[in-house]
Amino acid sequence: HGEALRWCQDQALRGDREVVLAAVEEHGEALHYASEDLRHDRNFVLAAIQLNGAALAYTTWSFRRDYEVVLAAVHRSGVALAYAAEELRDNFDIVSAAVAAEV
Repeated sequence: HGEALRWCQDQALRGDREVVLAAVEEHGEALHYASEDLRHDRNFVLAAIQLNGAALAYTTWSFRRDYEVVLAAVHRSGVALAYAAEELRDNFDIVSAAVAAEV
């Protein structure tokens, strides 16, 4: 279950890409409990977002401003738009993708 990472004390598991991605797929909040290294790894964050767009809420501010990351998130889940940086919430392509994801 994705929420289990929250209670995991083993830092090696929190840094294991496969374990964290499986957890994020189930529960986006799991990204918040990933190792610092994973949370700052753009490729990892993109992979996580593609599994669960709502995980955008648990990324660093720099990823919430990253056009490609936000676009991937809203493609997966339109509600992820709420977690994007304000300047991206007005972007036509991002808003269009968010609306399409919810239809």
